[in-house]
Amino acid sequence: MGICWCKEKHEESETYFPQSSNDNIDNAIQSVTPYSAAEYYMENTEKGCPDSSVVDKLVIETLGIIGTLVDNEQEPPASMLRLHNIADNEEGWIQVVKSMVNVIPMLDPLGPSVITLLLDDCPLPSRESVLHVASMFNLSAQSAIADRANAPKQRNISVVLGCIAEKLAGPSSLGILTNSTLDYLITNLDMDADPHVILFSLIALEKFAQTSENKATIIRRLQDEICCPISKLEPWINEEHFVRRQVGFCAQWALDNLFIMKNRKFSYLTVNNSHLNAMLNTSDVSEYLKISPNGLEARCDAYSFESVRCTAQADSGVWYYEVCIITPGVMQIGWATKESNFLNHDGYGIGDDKYSLAYDGCRKLIWYNAKSEPQQLPRWQPGDTLGCLLDMDNQQIIFSVNGKEIPPCTHVFSMAKSGFFAAASFMSFQQCHFNFGTEPFKFPPNLEFSNFNDCGVLEPESKKVMPRHIYLDQLRQQSVREDSCTLCYDKKASVRLIPCEHEGFCTSCVSQLTECPMCRSAIHLVVDDNT
Repeated sequence: MGICWCKEKHEESETYFPQSSNDNIDNAIQSVTPYSAAEYYMENTEKGCPDSSVVDKLVIETLGIIGTLVDNEQEPPASMLRLHNIADNEEGWIQVVKSMVNVIPMLDPLGPSVITLLLDDCPLPSRESVLHVASMFNLSAQSAIADRANAPKQRNISVVLGCIAEKLAGPSSLGILTNSTLDYLITNLDMDADPHVILFSLIALEKFAQTSENKATIIRRLQDEICCPISKLEPWINEEHFVRRQVGFCAQWALDNLFIMKNRKFSYLTVNNSHLNAMLNTSDVSEYLKISPNGLEARCDAYSFESVRCTAQADSGVWYYEVCIITPGVMQIGWATKESNFLNHDGYGIGDDKYSLAYDGCRKLIWYNAKSEPQQLPRWQPGDTLGCLLDMDNQQIIFSVNGKEIPPCTHVFSMAKSGFFAAASFMSFQQCHFNFGTEPFKFPPNLEFSNFNDCGVLEPESKKVMPRHIYLDQLRQQSVREDSCTLCYDKKASVRLIPCEHEGFCTSCVSQLTECPMCRSAIHLVVDDNT
């Protein structure tokens, strides 16, 4: 279960404090003294902006608590509520931003996500406040070069800029992407910069490009360079260094979807997917998840909790797949049927309903029906291998990390006996790579099993992972049949919804609905008029 403002229930486990080589941060964590609820609320309004050291401690406390929060229905932690109150005025908002930039450590796996979470929960800043922050950090090409020794600060500034760009997407963001801010972000793309800084500067540019005028400005700026800096980063997609690999992934996605460069072929035209018989399903994915051209790697840079299922279905026997963990943050990876719904904006994903089960190795939790069970394995790290075994003969699911298994899970079989898909959900800035059998498994189970690539079937057209703008252009050029589904305009409309009697939908689209898209009535029964 993700944090979007996602789940915030305190589990019966030790409190997680971020690991950092910075002694000042460690000391700050240890010196945090819990406040009473009354002190945090302060009658719902901060009486002036508190001392910066107080805000620093509140940020660190929130970061420490956030890894243990897992319940969507509970109130946010007291430290987060107080930060919200502090940020309710311009001076306080600026101090919260300054503290996040200065104290959130580089190596905490939830650091960037917590920045996103706190800023999204704070009141919308004014343009003047944002420009004040840019001036306070002296954003320019010169400062980007001069501050390279302070990579955590540069990374955090880039995360903040990306969050603000997304929060103020539209006309409000036009005046925020000043020449000096753009120079700062473009300069940070230099291959000699810290990979974390490059990554989040690139993501910030993506966020600014959500506004068409900003997108055009960024493209012109990139074209003015002797060699496009994003193009130079794209080969990093094959790096063994996992942060550089993330940079390569984001660079390739940006060049395919946003910053189109002349004489560059789209990635889906350059990859050979002929050997793939199973991959992540681009037609069964929530809206903001990024999927690689080979269909085997996924990443989320949105604030929502994005999910995907694979193309192949398991109905009987024993099945296994593996996942290479690229980022060590919150992901829920496991098995789901078609009845499992993706509620990305509400923070619900795989393991958050009765038709799916997942493992989250960041918080060391098994998830089923939005309830969690703590596990004893160490937190996963980049390069770890998650094994996912589905045994329908014995009605159990077994997860393993680097070959070390956790006890079998049986929860989901009370609701489903077959029809399972490999599936995963991603919190902000998380990424992993799936192996459905195209490569030898690193930690195969000691029993006979099947894999999706050996048993799956994909039509050639289904193996293409096209950029969304190309896919939409192709759809516009196609003639739509009169009996097409009114939601996907692809498959035949064949079902009727009970009790409202509305029709015009295909079985695939209806399987993802809980209410009628026309009248919003609850769906009690789906009748297939073709049978």
